[in-house]
Amino acid sequence: MNHNYTEEMKKRLRRLEGQVRGVLRLMDEEKPCKEVVAQLSAVRNAADKAIAQIVAENLQQCILEEQAAGRDTGKLVQEAVELLVKSR
Repeated sequence: MNHNYTEEMKKRLRRLEGQVRGVLRLMDEEKPCKEVVAQLSAVRNAADKAIAQIVAENLQQCILEEQAAGRDTGKLVQEAVELLVKSR
């Protein structure tokens, strides 16, 4: 797949980075595990959304390139699905 990382994708990851720092801060402050786990769950959800965005946007670009070249795009879609499955 093509590697087209947009500023929006990078902004998502910077927010995620901030969330991880927030989890570490909760740990340093010895907050209850319920709070730590809740924040880690939010981090996981944000990471899942970032993965989906990256795969979807790059898949779209790759499909357009393959169609322009007259090639079949089925393999690209299958690779994208496998990538999403493996990420979980």
